[in-house]
Amino acid sequence: MLLIGAVAAVSMAAGPARSAETGTAIFAGGCFWCVESDFDKVKGVTSTVSGYIGGTTDNPTYENHVAGGHREAVEISYDPSVVSYAELLKTFFRTVDPTDAGGQFCDRGPSYTTAVYTLDAAQADEAATAAADAAAQLGTKIATEIIPAPEFWPAEDYHQDYHDKNPIRYTYYRRACGRDGVVGRLWGEQADYGLTK
Repeated sequence: MLLIGAVAAVSMAAGPARSAETGTAIFAGGCFWCVESDFDKVKGVTSTVSGYIGGTTDNPTYENHVAGGHREAVEISYDPSVVSYAELLKTFFRTVDPTDAGGQFCDRGPSYTTAVYTLDAAQADEAATAAADAAAQLGTKIATEIIPAPEFWPAEDYHQDYHDKNPIRYTYYRRACGRDGVVGRLWGEQADYGLTK
């Protein structure tokens, strides 16, 4: 009886059970500072890392990632017991302009185009469904690519959490680039779906 009581006391002291599983999503949505900032506002997201993906060179940097064919992207870690991959996809599509094949907002060129980098067949299927839903909602073709993820290369330290480290510069850049205005006009009431204000 004492042993049962001791075990119960220890398990209560440990607190509620947490999910041991962590999910990963990789999205390219133009400027990685902005994608990182947006997903830091999503309940269930546990970390975000800005980086480069999809090119032909190893260890890309901010100076050479464009020449190497990489996109700016964000690797998102999340708790699947709090937020699903499908919900993250819905947020992703509604925080970018997925109809723009030439870049995002004021940032132009292939390194700023949108893509969902999938880690398995289940993610690929969910991404295709989310893209079809976005196309139906907007009534137009979606330019966002859905691609199996190659290696993701974290960006330099000064790019990580840029919105927190440099809030004035970040806010000026985001406003000047017109990101929120375009997303608001495109998506209306669905704009910024899933972001906590």
